[in-house]
Amino acid sequence: MQQDKPEVDPADQWTRDPETGQYRLDPAAGIPGQRRRTADRRAPGETPATESAGTGTADVPGPGRRDSRRRAAAAAKRTRRRRALKWTAGAGALVMVAGCGGAYYLYQHFNSNLTSVKVQLGNEEERPKAAGDALNILVLGTDSRQGLGREYGNEGSVGHADTTLLFHISKDRSNATAISIPRDLMVPIPECQSGSGKKIPGSARDMFNNSLGQEGRDPGCTWKTVEKMTGIRVDHFVQVNFEAVKTLSSAVGGVEVCAAKDINDKDSHLKMSKGRHVVQGDEALAFVRTRHAVGFGGDLTRIPLQQQFISSMIRKIKSDDTLTSPSKLYKLADAATKALTVDSGIGSVDKLKDLALDLSKVDTKNITFATVPVLDDPKDKDRLVLKQPDAGQLFSMVAGDRSLTETAAPADAATAAPETAPAAPTAAAPTVDPKDVRVTVRNGSGTRGQSGPTVEKLRTKGFAKATTAPDAPVTATTTVSFPTGQDAAAAALAAALDLPGDAVRPDPKADPKGPLVLVLGKDVLAAPAAAPTEAPKDLQRVQADDTDACAK
Repeated sequence: MQQDKPEVDPADQWTRDPETGQYRLDPAAGIPGQRRRTADRRAPGETPATESAGTGTADVPGPGRRDSRRRAAAAAKRTRRRRALKWTAGAGALVMVAGCGGAYYLYQHFNSNLTSVKVQLGNEEERPKAAGDALNILVLGTDSRQGLGREYGNEGSVGHADTTLLFHISKDRSNATAISIPRDLMVPIPECQSGSGKKIPGSARDMFNNSLGQEGRDPGCTWKTVEKMTGIRVDHFVQVNFEAVKTLSSAVGGVEVCAAKDINDKDSHLKMSKGRHVVQGDEALAFVRTRHAVGFGGDLTRIPLQQQFISSMIRKIKSDDTLTSPSKLYKLADAATKALTVDSGIGSVDKLKDLALDLSKVDTKNITFATVPVLDDPKDKDRLVLKQPDAGQLFSMVAGDRSLTETAAPADAATAAPETAPAAPTAAAPTVDPKDVRVTVRNGSGTRGQSGPTVEKLRTKGFAKATTAPDAPVTATTTVSFPTGQDAAAAALAAALDLPGDAVRPDPKADPKGPLVLVLGKDVLAAPAAAPTEAPKDLQRVQADDTDACAK
């Protein structure tokens, strides 16, 4: 009777070659009775790899042979550690396949796991300025219950933007900032086009949560919403679902979290005693979903838990325990690629690996998680609105590649104010509520696509009624013209844009009830405003290296 072949985990078939320090696939490894093909397998009479040339100690028992083996083992350990450090990869679901080897069948396997979507972003000239060598990754955690059964709620629910992070990696890779965007935030959602070509109308005011899933909106719609709201150009998106939290946390052998008190949340099914715990699978998912049994019981309470969880996962993935284990690396890469939906720009293992290596260069102590500054919506106590000017200040810092950590220097010293002659005096900021000021923006810079980003910038500063208009004749300088009686509003607008006082000009022929007219000149291209160097006061934040963070 023929004996069945034993089942072998593919991860156990990765063996290290002592001569090169690299891992390779050995089909015989992990099968009882089979020899592993390592550097020690040699032809009769061949000198062992551990023998020291000219010493003859390899075949002589005693201290000499043991010393030789110790030296060889130590050298192999150093080589292994150096190579392991090259495999580091960060940021939760973004940490994928660096170090998974070059076996063709594995490459094909991981590629087949990935799901990619082609996003439609519309007019390129209306998008924010490119980030250059910096990277902005939109991380979308959907609340889709499809295929998960009734345990997690409505099993037929499509995925909305339940958990959203805008992950900025500085151009010199010295620091990173992850901005959490609350799902209950009320924002304008622009008209968008799904990957299938369907045009979906926008909304002047809606929950950010509805920028994905609602009316058939795909990740490209959330992408456009984030760019319009923040003025930050997004380079790629990565989308994960509930199942991803379970599989990724299990792949790394669990993630350590902390509770400052006993937690019993019947909605998320989390029951946890006060103290530190290692969670994975269903318990990990319950932890990141918990909100009713901690803090004030809302989405703003849940966000710090998610930031704590992701920070801990980054630390776990960067640890030697994970990086030096081929089995764990295989399981992590397999789970991650199965869990991801990405844009077509990073829809391959090679491109994801490059992205992961960029993330790996950032020291954990220089990764900051922060929540967009918000206030309770005066129209609905269960909703939120941006807190200005704090939100605009945070967005400007990220767009300007400024770090939120004190340990990292500004990423681009060239953007600091030049040591030249003092700038012209700016208009004083009178007491005017910007939300009541109507502004029409016309582009006279001679370069297309300047009006849209300027309108979004004004909206982040509170000028909610700012709109675009047809281009103006090309002009050298930016000006604000105002109808009779609106001089205070014009001065407030000029101050918000750091324009000099002589940029404000009356227009006696204009309708007294008409809007201010902002004409953008060539100077908006020559001298962009410097990014803020300090974060808003009272900004909620979590450092990725903070091991003392606990759910309260």
